[in-house]
Amino acid sequence: MLRLITNRKGGGPQPGKQPGLPALLVCCAALFFSSGVASGANMVDLVGRHVAVPDNPCRVVSLAPSLTEIVFAVGAQDRLVGVSLFSDYPPRVKALPKVGSYVHLDLERIVALKPDLCLAIRDGNPRKAIERLEALGIPVYVVNPRDLEGVMKTVLAVGRILRSEAEARSVVASMRWRIRAVKRKLAGVKHCPRVFFQIGISPIVSVGTGTFANEVIRLAGGINVARGSVPYPRFSVEQVLGLRPDVILISSMARGQIFERVKAGWERWKEIPAAAEDRIFLVDSDLFDRPTPRLVDGLEVLARILHPEVFHGSP
Repeated sequence: MLRLITNRKGGGPQPGKQPGLPALLVCCAALFFSSGVASGANMVDLVGRHVAVPDNPCRVVSLAPSLTEIVFAVGAQDRLVGVSLFSDYPPRVKALPKVGSYVHLDLERIVALKPDLCLAIRDGNPRKAIERLEALGIPVYVVNPRDLEGVMKTVLAVGRILRSEAEARSVVASMRWRIRAVKRKLAGVKHCPRVFFQIGISPIVSVGTGTFANEVIRLAGGINVARGSVPYPRFSVEQVLGLRPDVILISSMARGQIFERVKAGWERWKEIPAAAEDRIFLVDSDLFDRPTPRLVDGLEVLARILHPEVFHGSP
């Protein structure tokens, strides 16, 4: 089943326009059906649902920033007619019409764009919104990346659906090559720094085992001191100090002075190795929590931070 996650990427759901009255949706549906939806194959999406995907979808709406980014990565951006809020990479995506946040989708806006396919993500898009779109005759292909392997599977699926298979295979091949290159570099490393990865400021929130950031920390030759069954555990300052991390990473949607103040706050605790050795870093959240090929960028950045002795200097 699709489920709703409200505390991901940017501190939870953002205000969005609520779905309109049924009568308005019926009117919008009439416009949609008049445009005609190309018939296509019955495919099984990445959550096991059967979807009638058009043979050659030309009007695609992306319902999550990660999917928007993947469509661009496989070179199929000309098919996009609408994207979710916070779709901000690459920069030229900002000119596309917005259809609400991935949690609060604007169904009227989506239908008015006359898509022949929507791309959705299980971890975020509400199940009821997906069902309403499908009831209006708009096919919705749902993905469910849970780790780097799942991201690569998603890239290949999007490439296949949007007739960009060669581009998708090239993206995945590059990801695999770069991951192997990091692993080769770290093969002889014996010391794994203890890492505290902060994604929330007040309260202090970190990342547990079942997160992209945790996987990146592990592959980069680190130990996540917040690992465990809780995906996004909360901590007090005293608890973090007790963990004695060697490295602190601060990643948040908060930018500028807030970021710097949080960093300065940790730097004054010289009794922990991260502060004593000046190993507190600000990092781009999109490289660690957005399920796209840029997770490999995050891996390379973190490997350099954790093991400058191997990568000849930190970023």
